[in-house]
Amino acid sequence: MSDTMLAERFYAQDRSIHLEEIPVPHPGPGQVVIKVEYCGICHSDLSLISGKFPPSLPVVTQGHEASGTIVEIGAGVTGWNVGDRVIPSAGQPCMKCRKCRRGDFANCLHLHLMAFAYDGAWAKYHVTSAMGLTKIPDNVRMDQAALLADAVSTPYAAVVRTGQVHPGNAVAVWGVGGVGSHLVQLARIAGAVPLIAIDLNDEVLARAKRLGADSTFHSDDPDLMKKIEDATHGRMIDVAFDAVGISATVRAAVESLDVNGKAVSLGLSDQNIDAGPFLDFNLGFKQLRGHLGYKSQDIGVLAEMLSFGRLDLSESISAVVSLEEVEKGITMLTEHIGNPIRILVKP
Repeated sequence: MSDTMLAERFYAQDRSIHLEEIPVPHPGPGQVVIKVEYCGICHSDLSLISGKFPPSLPVVTQGHEASGTIVEIGAGVTGWNVGDRVIPSAGQPCMKCRKCRRGDFANCLHLHLMAFAYDGAWAKYHVTSAMGLTKIPDNVRMDQAALLADAVSTPYAAVVRTGQVHPGNAVAVWGVGGVGSHLVQLARIAGAVPLIAIDLNDEVLARAKRLGADSTFHSDDPDLMKKIEDATHGRMIDVAFDAVGISATVRAAVESLDVNGKAVSLGLSDQNIDAGPFLDFNLGFKQLRGHLGYKSQDIGVLAEMLSFGRLDLSESISAVVSLEEVEKGITMLTEHIGNPIRILVKP
């Protein structure tokens, strides 16, 4: 390993990004260093650049969906070896809040987010806690493994834990881009029937159909609720996911619900939540739940699903760019060039 490495650096003062040579990190106690193989570009990365997501540090390396190989191990680390292929968790518990003091690290109240509160993996090397690492099965590709640390694990946690989708549930997904495409796949695996994808883009809707949606509708269709009613044979939606995160899609998701139905919002924006009229919401015993993130063990479950062929991410990697081309990748995602699910950076 050389003394320095190329890394993308985000400057909060003017929200600019730069490629810089910075010192190669070395592990402290309980840490490892991985040589990054791939790291995804996520909409939360874009939100930091645009100012929608508040910065935690004046300067930080971005990128939190990574896969790589351990090249150095810190003091006190057991169970891991140099050469292990791993996925780092995209967050570290604060170790100070009441949840952490009780040992409930997965529900830390002040989670330190990778690429926001500490340096991420748009770089050649990344230092991370050994706690929360996931070993990549030998038959799982490194590029697909990188997707598991957020792009797939966040939808997985939303489907399994927050939405509690089970066989026979009627499920609808508003917005079938990166997060929404994986919501469709995972809801189908969980047994959703019928499964409805809703978007404005015909190409995106066609892809959702390939990935398992039973029906696809345009979100601006004035007869949308009637079409959902017809598709569900009158029973409406048990679990509706909003992967867009704007007032209109949240309200539509809530409106689509059957009695006792749940709407789960995963999208992020600076708009306010609109759940519709109190009378409709309360009489229907409807629920609206927020969702963000995942638990480290979710990555392990998904890695096994990939290994055993239960999950297909062959359409999920829309492009791979070099670290020197990271701004090109950001533009592709920001402007929806090619309707990308996920763009990866390969340092």
